[in-house]
Amino acid sequence: MLSNSLKNNYILQIIISHSFFGIKKLFFFIPTQNLSFIFTFMSSLHIYNTLSRKKEEFKPINPPFVGLYVCGPTVYDEVHLGNMRQFTSFDVVYRYLNNLDYQVRYVRNITDVGHLTDDGDDGEDKIEKKAKANKIEPMEIVQKYTNGFHHISKLFNLIDPNIEPTATGHIVEQIEMIKRIIANGYGYEVNGSVYFDVKKYLEKYPYGELSGRKIDEQLEQTRANLEGGSEKKYFADFGIWKAASKETIMKWPSPWGDGVPGWHLECSVMSTKYLGQEFDIHGGGMDLKFPHHECEIAQSVGADGRSPVRYWMHGNMLTVNGEKMSKSKGNSFLPLELFSGKHPMLKKGFSPMTVRFFMLQTHYSSTLDFSNEALEASEKGFQRLMNAYKSLPSLLAKSKQETDTDKEIAALGDSCKMHMDDDFNTPKTIASLFDLSSIVNKINDNTLTVSQAGLNNLQAIMKNFIEDVLGLAFEAKQGNEALDSAMGLIIEMRKSARENKDWTTSDKIRDELGAVGIAIKDGKEGTSWSIS
Repeated sequence: MLSNSLKNNYILQIIISHSFFGIKKLFFFIPTQNLSFIFTFMSSLHIYNTLSRKKEEFKPINPPFVGLYVCGPTVYDEVHLGNMRQFTSFDVVYRYLNNLDYQVRYVRNITDVGHLTDDGDDGEDKIEKKAKANKIEPMEIVQKYTNGFHHISKLFNLIDPNIEPTATGHIVEQIEMIKRIIANGYGYEVNGSVYFDVKKYLEKYPYGELSGRKIDEQLEQTRANLEGGSEKKYFADFGIWKAASKETIMKWPSPWGDGVPGWHLECSVMSTKYLGQEFDIHGGGMDLKFPHHECEIAQSVGADGRSPVRYWMHGNMLTVNGEKMSKSKGNSFLPLELFSGKHPMLKKGFSPMTVRFFMLQTHYSSTLDFSNEALEASEKGFQRLMNAYKSLPSLLAKSKQETDTDKEIAALGDSCKMHMDDDFNTPKTIASLFDLSSIVNKINDNTLTVSQAGLNNLQAIMKNFIEDVLGLAFEAKQGNEALDSAMGLIIEMRKSARENKDWTTSDKIRDELGAVGIAIKDGKEGTSWSIS
């Protein structure tokens, strides 16, 4: 994000260091409208790449274009919090790449067939199982939970992807990829099912490089499942087309008979169709590294001889009070339960923006632990930040010259960018925004002096990082009409006391309200209140 002074200047000074000739200054005369483009490629964005296990400088394959693919939900049930954490994290990735003036194509799929109950090659299709239990069509299940997912996404203020393809909409392309895999010697058919030949693949390529799993370890983990026999030639082989039974509702004709594509195959097909055989970023949850993403790599290499992704990104898991979130433990709750508070483990409900803010206070690659105390702390922090942001228009410049406050604002703006450039570090970015909100409060209290240029910069920085990058938005007050009416009456009583110069009563009302968490603020537009 460029400062206004730089954007308004036609002269760009670039300093180049040279080991022999010291430091040189080169001056280029560049039209203002081209400056953001130039600075995009001077960006120091670094991303932790799961494949290399280190942070790497982000270098798009075809700048300024960026391809971003994120594994979407399997729409057989209500979307869960683990899903929403990942989608929120990659929403910020998408936002920040756009903020750097990259032209991003964001693809996030909908899995509406092929995801079996064991997340592998066995069991029933999750959607079909739900449909049979409810005695309705599978596509009714798909439509219901796709609509629900979109509704929750709007509440979390997620930007829609550029393309949201479905597995059922790409059956033809999936069959074509299987044909290429077989033609290259990496697939074989048994009884109408097609399996990927991992042993053959290992003769030329590594398998397990993304997850770090070794074949010997996989064999030990899989040994118990081998005793009953299998169609597979090798224990690590995985299905890319599964033969359908007479009872199967969702099935399609293929060269190998009626069946359904494998869950892993759909993402290989849809990502490369819309982003190319090699693209920049593939994201998803940590639980998808193996087998899902590992299989994606093998399929793309087996079909087209290319590893498809330059940067693999994985978000971490959720816990509740330090324990893994799971339905069996009774500590799993859905987003709408979190918003309403209608769950035995929750003391109250929390607004969608509070939950989004809470999620962003932990780095996407770290475990996020839900607790009532942590959510309540985030609620107060979110309100404090947004109250400061809301008061920006009422600030007044007190100096015509640059001040120390101006410099501090600029430095904190730089730190926000520096933290986002460091693998999208939202917790540290939020910490810098809190420092900026403290400056806002001090300017309001007349304990800091700022120039008009400094104020303009402060407003631009806070809008950019709060709204555009972090995706945080103002929410309507959650209080009821009775509380609003009561506070209106109290504020009128305090106003009368102040007009009568009864400072004791005025201060007592303010202090007593503050003690119970209600902040009173006097400004040019009158007196306002908020829950602090």
